[in-house]
Amino acid sequence: MLKLLQVLLAAPALAAAANFPGIPYAAPPTGSRRWTPPKKPDSWTETLNATAFGPQCAQPYSDAGIFSSGKNSTSEDCLTLNIWTPTYDTTDATEIKNKNLPVYVWIFGGRFEGGSGDVITYDGTGLASKDIIVVTMNYRLGAFGFLAHPDLSIESGHNSSGNYGILDQQFALRWVQDNIAHFGGNASQVTVGGQSAGSASALDMMWSPLSSGLIHGVIAESGARGPHDPATGSVATSYNTKGVAEDFGVTFLKTMNVSSIAELRELPMADLIGEGQLVEDDYFDGTAFSDLWSGPPPLASQSLNLGAHADVPIMTGNNKNENDGGASTVSDYKTLWTKVFGNYSSEFFSLYPAKTDTQASDNSNAVLLDMARVGTWEWAAEWAAGGAKSDVFVYYFTKAPAEDEEGGAYHGAEIWYAFNNIPYSDYSNVTWNVTDYKIESVMSEYWANFIRTGNPNGDGLVHFPASSSNYSAMHLGKSFGAVPIAASKKRIGFLRRWMSTLHQY
Repeated sequence: MLKLLQVLLAAPALAAAANFPGIPYAAPPTGSRRWTPPKKPDSWTETLNATAFGPQCAQPYSDAGIFSSGKNSTSEDCLTLNIWTPTYDTTDATEIKNKNLPVYVWIFGGRFEGGSGDVITYDGTGLASKDIIVVTMNYRLGAFGFLAHPDLSIESGHNSSGNYGILDQQFALRWVQDNIAHFGGNASQVTVGGQSAGSASALDMMWSPLSSGLIHGVIAESGARGPHDPATGSVATSYNTKGVAEDFGVTFLKTMNVSSIAELRELPMADLIGEGQLVEDDYFDGTAFSDLWSGPPPLASQSLNLGAHADVPIMTGNNKNENDGGASTVSDYKTLWTKVFGNYSSEFFSLYPAKTDTQASDNSNAVLLDMARVGTWEWAAEWAAGGAKSDVFVYYFTKAPAEDEEGGAYHGAEIWYAFNNIPYSDYSNVTWNVTDYKIESVMSEYWANFIRTGNPNGDGLVHFPASSSNYSAMHLGKSFGAVPIAASKKRIGFLRRWMSTLHQY
C-alpha cells in the first residue's frame, strides 16, 4: 500500500501552495512492458521524497525552452504525476482528508509527440491558492504511446492497439480517484482539462467508457470542432482509423529494420525517438484544404466510443489568432478560397471581399477565425442534439501575453491567465502589465468556478452563458461578454451550410 500520508508530510510548502512532484502512478513501461497497458507501480515502505519532478517521457524535445521546468532529462520510466494543494495549517491526516476540495487534472498538449507535466506554464500554485487541488501528469508519447500494429492488437486480447498514452491518462485518473483524498481532494469532484492535444485527451476521457465515474467536468482548450468542420481533420481531436494506424505500424517496423514487435521492444529508446515522433502531413493531399492544414498524428488511433460517454459539463473554446494565415495578396486570396469553397466561392467572396492586399489578408484571417468559432459552436450543438443534459460553455479568447506580442492571441496564450500563474511562470520574455493581471484575475475565477461547480459563473463576474441557439460565444480577454460567432448572421449561415455538405472528419 502506498504511504501517501508520508509523501504529503515530506513535501515542502510554498507560500501559496504545497507541491508534491514526481509521484509514480504506474510501473515503468519499459522492456517487455513497451506497448502494453499501464500497471500499478511497486509499493514502497519508506517515505517518498516528493521534491523533484520525474523525467519527461521519451521525446525529441528535451529542451522545452520557456516551457521547461529546468529538468530536461527524458526516459521511458516517466509515468509520474505532480500535485499542488493549498498550504494547510495542519498535518493531521484526518483533517486533511476532510478538506474535500475540488480537483483539476491537467493533461498537457504537444500533438502527442512532446510536452510534459512539469512545464512552468502549468504550475498549479495559482489555482491551488483558490482552494483547488491541481494534478499534472506525464503520459507516453509518439511511438512509445501510440504505435498500433496487427500483432499488438492480437496480443492485447481485445483486438485493439495504439492508445497507450490515452490509457496512461486514464490510469492516472484512476490513481486520483483512489488516492487524492489523502491530499485533501474530493474524488467525486474531478474536472479534467487540457490544451491542444491535452484538449483532445480531456475529451477522450469524456467519450471513453473506460473513464466512467472518473471525471465530473471537462475543460477543452482549443480542441473541440464540429464533425463537418474540415479543420477537425488537422487538430489533435482527430484520429486515424484502426486499419490506417495499424498499416502505419507495419511500415514503422520496416523503417526500424525489424521484423517483429519483440525485436522492436529490444531497440534502444534513442532509436525510437529518432523515427517515432513523425506527424502525418499528407492527410489533405489532393483535397481543397491541402494549403491550409496538415493531418492528425499518424500514431494515434480512434478513441473508444461505445455510446457510453459521460454526460458532464464542458467548457471549450478557441483563441483569436491561432488560426491566422491563408493568403496575403488579392491574387492568392482568390486562388486559395476558390479552391476551398468551390461552388460556394461566389457567395464567399460577397461575404468576405478582397479588393486590396490588406483586405485579403484581413479576411483570410477572419474566415479562419469564423470557421473556428462556428465549428466549435457546432460541436456544442451536436453535443446537445445527442441527448446530453449538461451545459457546454463556449469561449473566444483575444489577449496575447503582451500587447505587441507577434502573432496575437496565439495557440496556448490563454493558459497563463486561466492557471492564475503569471507570478509563478518566470516567463521573462514578456513584461506583464496591470491589464494582464486584471484579465488573469477574471479568467482564473471563471476556470476555478467551473472546476468547483461545473459552471463558470460567480459573484462579480460578467455572465458567461451556456451555448445555445443564439450563435454566441463568451468573449474573454480584452473584454468580457457574449459575442456573435461571426460578424454577421449571413456569414454564420453560409459557413454552416457549406460545412454541412462536407463529410465527417
